[in-house]
Amino acid sequence: MTPKKKSIKVVRKTRELRQQVARWRGRRETIALVPTMGALHEGHLKLVAEARKKAKRTIVSIFVNPRQFAPHEDFDRYPRDEEADLAKLAKAGVDLVWSPAAAEMYPAGFATRIEVEGAARELETDFRPHFFGGVATVCCKLFSQVAPDVALFGEKDYQQLCVIRQMVRDLDLPLTIKGVATVREKDGLALSSRNAYLSEEERKIAPALYAALGKLAADVNAGGSITMLQAEASMGLLAAGFSKVDYVEVREAETLAPYDPAAKRKGRVLAAAWLGRTRLIDNRAL
Repeated sequence: MTPKKKSIKVVRKTRELRQQVARWRGRRETIALVPTMGALHEGHLKLVAEARKKAKRTIVSIFVNPRQFAPHEDFDRYPRDEEADLAKLAKAGVDLVWSPAAAEMYPAGFATRIEVEGAARELETDFRPHFFGGVATVCCKLFSQVAPDVALFGEKDYQQLCVIRQMVRDLDLPLTIKGVATVREKDGLALSSRNAYLSEEERKIAPALYAALGKLAADVNAGGSITMLQAEASMGLLAAGFSKVDYVEVREAETLAPYDPAAKRKGRVLAAAWLGRTRLIDNRAL
């Protein structure tokens, strides 16, 4: 006899979502949110596992947010596989999936956008100036809709994590933001939905990004010139086969201000580089 597939509750309307959340709140149950754009991999499932430790109920949102993509970016070709995503989430023990249509999230006449500065300055913003406004706006809506006690984000998108923490702090939003360590392949490549874009040859080159960050972190800790070491890391990536390097930077871990070794604060090394048509980002602690 073929075993039944596990089912999972999928909600697509805000009203129904809030009704379910209210029922849980009426029983004094805590709620964790894992925001995603789908195309789920082991990195997302690690977030889910951590969420289940933090709260009685776990909600995963699946929404490819059009407001964080510029017209020339990959919104239309961003990988989508809801059936596979729901099967993974059911197996992982998620209580509810919040998967609204774009018209539900941004109905006709929607005209509000959150502007972020601070941790949002430079790095990604230098190349995707629209990005963090779109991320902050959708996350603020998700936090309002779900009303979670805690929301979990992966450290792979480290600047995004810093920006969301700042937004929650600045707007006095009643939840905690939890960062979860990056999940990697055995060769060091950070798991990402966009890894599906890589050709077989590009996939062989891709781990050089994490290796370059490791060397840069070690050289900075050894007391080298940060400016020179950043330039050397960029040149090394180009030599390894990357087609373009957007940035390789050493920053303070909390504020993402330029790193000053004399200040004795925690640091973070961040990079974004292109392999063909695929843009990879990564980071690691000093």
